[in-house]
Amino acid sequence: MSIMWRAVTSRSMPALTQRLRRIAPYFRASRPGLALAFAAAAVAAATEPVIPALLQPLLDRGFAADGAAPGFALWLVPVVIIGLVLVRGLASFAAQYALAWAANRGVLALRSAMFARLLDASPALFGGQSASTLTNTLVYEVQQGANWIVSALMILVRDTLTVAALFAYLLWLNWKLTLFVALLAPAVALVMRIVSRRLRRLTQAGQQATDELAYVVEENVLAWRIVRLHEAAAPQSERFAAQSQRLRRLMLKVSAAAATASPITQLLAAVALSAVIVFALWQGGGTTVGSFVAFVTAMLMLTAPLKHLADVTAPLVRGLVALERGVALIEDTPRERGGTHAPSGRARGEIVLDAVSLRYRSDQAPALDGVSLRITPGETVALVGPSGAGKSTLVHLLPRFIEPSAGVVKLDGVALADWDIGALRRQFSFVSQDVVLFNDSIAANVALGGDTDAARVRAALASANLLDFVDRLPQGPATVIGHNGSELSGGQRQRMAIARAIYKDAPVLILDEATSALDSESERAVQDALDRLLRGRTTLVIAHRLTTIEHADRVVAMEHGRVVEQGPPAELLARDGLYARLHAMQFRL
Repeated sequence: MSIMWRAVTSRSMPALTQRLRRIAPYFRASRPGLALAFAAAAVAAATEPVIPALLQPLLDRGFAADGAAPGFALWLVPVVIIGLVLVRGLASFAAQYALAWAANRGVLALRSAMFARLLDASPALFGGQSASTLTNTLVYEVQQGANWIVSALMILVRDTLTVAALFAYLLWLNWKLTLFVALLAPAVALVMRIVSRRLRRLTQAGQQATDELAYVVEENVLAWRIVRLHEAAAPQSERFAAQSQRLRRLMLKVSAAAATASPITQLLAAVALSAVIVFALWQGGGTTVGSFVAFVTAMLMLTAPLKHLADVTAPLVRGLVALERGVALIEDTPRERGGTHAPSGRARGEIVLDAVSLRYRSDQAPALDGVSLRITPGETVALVGPSGAGKSTLVHLLPRFIEPSAGVVKLDGVALADWDIGALRRQFSFVSQDVVLFNDSIAANVALGGDTDAARVRAALASANLLDFVDRLPQGPATVIGHNGSELSGGQRQRMAIARAIYKDAPVLILDEATSALDSESERAVQDALDRLLRGRTTLVIAHRLTTIEHADRVVAMEHGRVVEQGPPAELLARDGLYARLHAMQFRL
């Protein structure tokens, strides 16, 4: 590495090295590509001083004053020039391709690690970041960051070696004149340091603005029906325009900061060149025309890589910020933590909540307030109450999608925190009113997370009153259902979720408005299937349609996060309490 480049990077190198070291583990498998790129760039850089070196004999020996023949064979001129260009071209191609290979190999490793962390991250991650932000980071920012890094590394390797080679040639040619070139380095270092700091700050702000813009788009894509129903296109357009303008201003600032380095570097180079010419003319004799032209040519050739090294700050900073964001997702997001209790068999299904409370935010009322409840194995318990009573919060505690603020939840006498996470969730099947399906086949959606057994899939579909429909499809259970089941109706999507729960055959079943999207005929068929499925399983049913829970063993009525009353449906009706009021309101309608 040249003295000049050490001067350029001496102040910024510790921070840069530390940041590169953070992403380096994901590029370990890319070392062969990086090594090849470095070697190829070294070959390309070594050819740079050859051009000014050829000018010296060409001018001194090729153009004699007396018109004599050149002191070398003329055929050597095209051979050397064409050969030089060919070697440089092949070396440049090899370096570029090897760096691209290395970068994409690293992106694959980083993306895989990020996606793995998404799958085992603490649920708090999904409450703190939107889906568009996580998607943007994992899919787009990492790839774009890698592309920027590839470009920056190519410039760093190629042009640093070029500067070193040309600088060494200048020292050999005329060390006194070369001192003027060396004076350029500290000024370039100062420019790069100032620009780098500003670029990093603006790039981080730009990423945040991009996330906010993506979130506006995500909201309007998901809620397009509501937006059009309420004629809210104008205010939503204003939101989008405001975020777009903010992002535009930040991007212009980034471009301005990046563009500052180049003209300053060129100005410094012009000052150095002027000083060299003046000093050479003042120095007088001892220098041939060929030597002086070779020196000036080499110095002019030095200007371009120095300019590139000044310009490299912008893509390097942007790439590092983008990749660091991905690394931060991996390193700063805690994994879900569980215990070691992992029984080999099925759980009995006894559930106990002991003085359980939960607050989503400290400035809000508790979602659950001192709830104590015991559910015996095989019991069907219906949770009823007005919206916001805490019913969904309670059932989300069981698979540890959320954690209680106080109190203990137990399954088969073991606190949920002591269960192995995987073993705990194998004990639950969950059918929510918010059905989530994958852009995969019907069979893969039904057997989600397990091996696909065609016979079991058909049995589950039949129990969910969906097999006749599936058999009429051209590919049957192998039919792909589109993004979130877009090829299915609302009722069919909900029956798919029920079939998935039937297929899993877990000892504890949670039904959150499981039949809310079904027509009357389908609801009766599915309810019959569910009645058969409930036998021998602990079941919690959340239902606003009280006709669906008439056969529950016990009803737990909740309000304001508390259990107000509980007992058999007929008994609660006779008490004339909350359940009786809800029943009367519903059937009066």
